[in-house]
Amino acid sequence: MRITHWIGGKSWNGEGSRAGDVYDPATGRVAARVNFADASTVDEAVAAARAAFTSWRGASLARRANVMFAFRELLNARKAELAEIVTAEHGKVLSDAAGEVQRALEAVEFACGVPHLLKGGFSENASTRVDVYSIQQPLGVVGVISPFNFPAMVPLWFVPNAIACGNTVVLKPSEKDPSASVFIAELFAEAGLPDGVLNVVHGDKVAVDRMLEHPDVKAVSFVGSTPIARYVYETGTRHGKRVQALGGAKNHMVVLPDADLDLAADAAVSAGFGSAGERCMAISVVVAVDPVGDELVAKIKERIAALHVGDGRRPGCEMGPLVTGAHRDRVVSYVDAGVAEGAALVVDGRGHPIDGAAEGFWLGPTLFDHVGPDMSVYRDEIFGPVLSVLRTATYDDALDVVNANPYGNGTAIFTNDGGAARRFQNEVEVGMVGVNVPIPVPVAYYSFGGWKDSLFGDSHAYGPEGVHFFTRTKVVTGRWLDPSHGGVNLGFPQNT
Repeated sequence: MRITHWIGGKSWNGEGSRAGDVYDPATGRVAARVNFADASTVDEAVAAARAAFTSWRGASLARRANVMFAFRELLNARKAELAEIVTAEHGKVLSDAAGEVQRALEAVEFACGVPHLLKGGFSENASTRVDVYSIQQPLGVVGVISPFNFPAMVPLWFVPNAIACGNTVVLKPSEKDPSASVFIAELFAEAGLPDGVLNVVHGDKVAVDRMLEHPDVKAVSFVGSTPIARYVYETGTRHGKRVQALGGAKNHMVVLPDADLDLAADAAVSAGFGSAGERCMAISVVVAVDPVGDELVAKIKERIAALHVGDGRRPGCEMGPLVTGAHRDRVVSYVDAGVAEGAALVVDGRGHPIDGAAEGFWLGPTLFDHVGPDMSVYRDEIFGPVLSVLRTATYDDALDVVNANPYGNGTAIFTNDGGAARRFQNEVEVGMVGVNVPIPVPVAYYSFGGWKDSLFGDSHAYGPEGVHFFTRTKVVTGRWLDPSHGGVNLGFPQNT
């Protein structure tokens, strides 16, 4: 099977000869080859998007909304098919993939409200017979660079808002699981989106660099690791682009002594090992405030032992493989490092029973206790099923641990004390906070994004900030000295 680009409303092989392997993570076998774009292929995609922009920016808000509603209905009707594509190339279990698609649908539904979202302001008679009003207009061609861990949801964080606001898009998904983006492009075409408004190019740094340098690309949205997010932000802004680059994370879950420890243990396992820990919002550190550490660790260990790890297409599997063999080996190296640095290995995922082919990219859930802030398992974003428990004596010590970390994506506190929770949400230096909620990903009508090294740029993803990112405001001051009218028309005004 060969996965091709999607440019100008049709499949596009491209001029380059480079290609990459797409694996089935549960079997370790190559499932497909994906074409890698060279600079000329990116140029073709940008040219198609630029050609489509003139007419698309002039499309009425009603037409854009109609396309978005049609896409929403098609996506909803075929969401099970998209979830299967995600599982086949990423490895997450089908129920997790279905949840990803459902959250993507919520972002699409928000974009369906574009006629309301693009309403400007109006001040009548700001000065004598002078009116002042603001309008929001699209930027032009925008680029979206999405990661492997959410191949359906993350593209749909950006693409619907960008298109609904009147922009045209060049999307570069991860080369590890590219098929979901092509599926999405085909559904948009079926929904009536004109050719060239959405284009998909596959590849690696060659494609990314050309997108960042291309003079016709006005803005870039990115989700990925912090080093690459910083590179995308610095390179894109150096070439005069608006950039939002969401980076990595080291998300902490603080458990206070008054917390419901069964609830906290359930949450730690769910948030730490769902999607094999390949989430930027995964909980990777539990901060246990004395004296709950021993009991909490015991409860987490008990739950890990019952987890069913295997091929996500098999009934009952709760956690699948990692996305590639190289990534699995990288995560295993952190398990080795944690042992060498003196952390207590409570559960060794390297020995967890597997319901799947031995050649799959497996690592079971792994639990470390007595982790220190100087250890690599704490410092680095591992992006795998490795959960670390760090212990503190007081709430203040726990807060200091979270705030001293260079990342600021998501955090959670588990407590039955409303005052402590309110204090935490005010004092913690993190962009998204959960109170007895381990993964506080905002609903689609808020916006997603962290602080510190988890975000480069001023705008968060989707929601109101997403609309702001994909538009620019123009303020018009007008004076009309004489009234005028256009004749009699008794017909009902039509919204076209």
